Amino acid sequence: MRSYRRIRLGTQGSFAQECFDGGFAGLDYTIHEDLTGKFEDHWQTFNAKYRSVWLTENPGKSQVAAGLACGALWGFCEGLTEGDLLIAPDEEGRFRFGSIDGGYYYQPDGILPHRRPVKWQSEPVVDPTSFSSEPRRSIRGPLAFVEVTKYAPEIDALLAGTEPPKIIVTDEDVEDPAAFALEQHLEDFMVANWDQTPLASTYNLLEQDGEIVAQQFPTDTGPIDILAVSKDDSELLVIELKRGRAADVVVGQVLRYMGYVTSELAT
Repeated sequence: MRSYRRIRLGTQGSFAQECFDGGFAGLDYTIHEDLTGKFEDHWQTFNAKYRSVWLTENPGKSQVAAGLACGALWGFCEGLTEGDLLIAPDEEGRFRFGSIDGGYYYQPDGILPHRRPVKWQSEPVVDPTSFSSEPRRSIRGPLAFVEVTKYAPEIDALLAGTEPPKIIVTDEDVEDPAAFALEQHLEDFMVANWDQTPLASTYNLLEQDGEIVAQQFPTDTGPIDILAVSKDDSELLVIELKRGRAADVVVGQVLRYMGYVTSELAT
């Protein structure tokens, strides 16, 4: 099965054009060594070995941030196979598409030294507003490397220049537009005013590379509204803001998020 990932090529796409022109994509994460033959069979083994390396280069950062960095590096360099699709924003925030065209290699004297060859397509170049709301939140998030395979039908339609399939919701407990809008406003307010909330005395919003990545944190079951980490780096806090939703639907969603956090971030 083909995998779809969104990758950020430098801050605000600053290295995107060089990657498009050079036929590659890459990540950095301040791990300054050739990782050929060092990825192990599973990302958790790689994380266990390289978290300390990342933390040495990034003192004061959390274990969770280290896990995110190492997990993304493994996912890009080892987890993708030839033919998998990459989506990358350029400096203007528009998205280009490309397919993985080879294995990992290390370029120590260049930008984004941990690289894969990529066949970038010149067309289409897609504005983020072309995506529907949920995939748009995922692809515009701050993390450098995010899986978006669940949105494959919509992405394929955009690539083909056809109308993306419409998702019709018939369960009134799933989507109440008024409640959803209120949840979004409250979420934005909490993140912007986190230091004034009671939770701020115990938890920090999750950051990576100095940027807050806590809001709409992507998972394989959908984005978490807010993800925080305790000041002693021992706990993760999942915050979901819900209004007017059936209790069993909400509990099931939160449990799925907690399962993801436990298996993917708290190891």
